[in-house]
Amino acid sequence: MTDMTAVERLKNGECIKGTLVRMIRTPAVSLVAKAAGLDFLLFDMEHGSFSFETLTDIAAASRAAGVGIFCRVPELRKSYISRALDSGIEGVMVPMVSTKEQAEAFVKLAKYQPIGDRGLGSNGGLSDYAGMQGLKTQDFMDRQNTLSLAIAQIETAEAIENVDEIAAVQGIDVLLVGPNDLSISMGIPGEYDNPEFLAAIEKVCKAAERNHIAFSVHGPMKLQAHWQKRVQMQMFSMDIDALTNGFKNIRKELDALD
Repeated sequence: MTDMTAVERLKNGECIKGTLVRMIRTPAVSLVAKAAGLDFLLFDMEHGSFSFETLTDIAAASRAAGVGIFCRVPELRKSYISRALDSGIEGVMVPMVSTKEQAEAFVKLAKYQPIGDRGLGSNGGLSDYAGMQGLKTQDFMDRQNTLSLAIAQIETAEAIENVDEIAAVQGIDVLLVGPNDLSISMGIPGEYDNPEFLAAIEKVCKAAERNHIAFSVHGPMKLQAHWQKRVQMQMFSMDIDALTNGFKNIRKELDALD
């Protein structure tokens, strides 16, 4: 076992594996994820109904259990990004990052100086409520910058056009493709086998590789398999699907007794 966090392992070149959580609100989900062998959970504040109060409790449990705790915020705003990180969230994903300027604005809110301009509030979930523990202010900020992820979600045709510039922004740690909205934006909704769609994702992957940041795609297993050897942050399915499939299996096994 390693004492490194999921973020540290990712930045160390390892591949981390997890899933999206949109419905489950109990901190115990982190312990279930740990027992199942997952490296991280990404909580969805864009399409889910999570409050910061709920995520703060889940973050404390996740950090104690050694499970990476990430979230997708609804939009590019300080009140979401900085607050999420202060609450103990280790990686923030902003949806529909489509321009270099948006990526720069994201980093400004997600990273401390000298990379960004995030406001400092050290005694909270981000430090496990232990404060700076004798570290100098700049050393603490540098440490937190290494322990956090700024995840730019690439899911528009405009983002594909600008992906090289987005990837080159210092402080962006991950490019994560959202295939549903990307395919819709490209005018080919759901056509995951379309050569134009696959070429767009390949462009994102190469931009990440050129800039030595992580590449990820959250999508069906067919897409996972296509980029399996090049993705560093594997994210598949979500809690709702896992419960549905589990419940279906229960019914199937009980019906088999009839």
